[in-house]
Amino acid sequence: MSLRYAYNTNGCANHRLDDALQLIAGCGYAGVALTLDHHHLDPFAATWAQDARRLAARLRELQLGCVIETGARYLLDPRDKHEPTLVSASAEGRRRRVDFLARAVDIAEILEAEAVSFWAGVPKPGVGREDALGWLLDGLQAVCSYAQLRGVTPAFEPEPGMLVETAAEWAALGVPGLSLALDTGHCLVTQDIDPAGAVRMYADRLGTVAVEDMRRGVHEHLPFGQGEMDLPSILSALQEIGFRRLVCVELSRESPRAHLAIPESIAWLKAHEPAARG
Repeated sequence: MSLRYAYNTNGCANHRLDDALQLIAGCGYAGVALTLDHHHLDPFAATWAQDARRLAARLRELQLGCVIETGARYLLDPRDKHEPTLVSASAEGRRRRVDFLARAVDIAEILEAEAVSFWAGVPKPGVGREDALGWLLDGLQAVCSYAQLRGVTPAFEPEPGMLVETAAEWAALGVPGLSLALDTGHCLVTQDIDPAGAVRMYADRLGTVAVEDMRRGVHEHLPFGQGEMDLPSILSALQEIGFRRLVCVELSRESPRAHLAIPESIAWLKAHEPAARG
């Protein structure tokens, strides 16, 4: 079984969105992981709905599927990366994050995206874990309820250094309808589970999967072949479980050489698929 690959637009931030889409489609990807940002379908623009409808038509023209990503660094606050989050001490800040995620769900519905991926956030100093977990659960329930109404899959991404770092911690949240956005590289950072083992363990709850190379204990997304990831074992596991959703390449630091990284990445993945099947 051939897997369906996508490329994340946070790895081509120096390109216009349509130029990036043409590069991605032209290299043979089946989809795009669209990180909503001020320059790539601004979700707060007055014309966001019209922009989304135009993009939906363009994706159909290019025969690209889609996953919505919500990890833009300064979209909500130009002075504080990734803030506010679902675990911010400010109730108004948490509402802003929930409203943003709801807008991401609206865009996903228009684009017929496979999932909307999002994470917890990092509690600020002085915020207790119990309070942060309570705020997180409130936010997750609100987002999941809204996504259910819109027919969109909400997918939670455990992120090293955030309140919820591992797939096991995601599972412990126990939020109905909340699927897992598994970044396989994060498993190598936290070293709590083998990445291919995570694919198999959570096979029936995967909303989306991301791949890249990475080194043990170091949260740095690397081009394939530059880290310690056993990518063939992950591809094999995805084939084994019959994963039909997009497998998203996330190389957020490769934007300056995206014109090279985009074709290099899919060539590497395709070259290693036969070994995975074997």
